[in-house]
Amino acid sequence: MRIVLVCVGKVRRPFEDDVAHYERLLARHARLETVELSESDLDRESTAILKRIPADAHVWVLDREGRMASSEDLAVLLEQRRTEGRDLYVVIGGPFGLADPVRDRAHERLSLGPVTLPHQLARVVALEQLFRAHKIVLGQPYHY
Repeated sequence: MRIVLVCVGKVRRPFEDDVAHYERLLARHARLETVELSESDLDRESTAILKRIPADAHVWVLDREGRMASSEDLAVLLEQRRTEGRDLYVVIGGPFGLADPVRDRAHERLSLGPVTLPHQLARVVALEQLFRAHKIVLGQPYHY
């Protein structure tokens, strides 16, 4: 399975070590690619994001107004994507979130909870949850 993280903004300190850590762990279970787009206004970001997503890709966006899912729920969604054999694109917006055209392109709008997280921290949490979901699917213990 290929997972492509499409992120607005480059990862910076203090988050870069955590991002690298979870990218290494997740790479054991899936082909992981990261696309980092420069921050600008929402319209330009939206256009840049949508250009990076193929028509046949399955898309999840992180959206504070999306549905909250447990780690087990994410594991079920992930296993469905694996079975389908489609690439999974996970989109993480910048400091101003995502524009409507990007949210409208999503198959799943997921929330990491009711609090607003800095977009770089949301990236760490998303990677950790993707790794955890893989471990759940495989029936393996998770202790990080």
